[in-house]
Amino acid sequence: MNEKYTLDNLPLNKSAVVNNVNCKESLKNRIYDLGILNNVKITPVYKSPFGDPTAFIVKNAIIALRNKDCKNITVTPI
Repeated sequence: MNEKYTLDNLPLNKSAVVNNVNCKESLKNRIYDLGILNNVKITPVYKSPFGDPTAFIVKNAIIALRNKDCKNITVTPI
């Protein structure tokens, strides 16, 4: 499967591999600190009642990201 998505469009419980983080350097460093790096598996597991933020499993940790930040992260579903 060669389709690419941004992280905000990835369906719940559908795992993907991170391809690229495309944002300002300060935000990119924060995202990297959360464990979201190229070739890392990420899975959205829960959306808040209003749809923002979304909780993701990354390296056995659950983190929450806002949709506006997720739009800058390109993934390939697996």
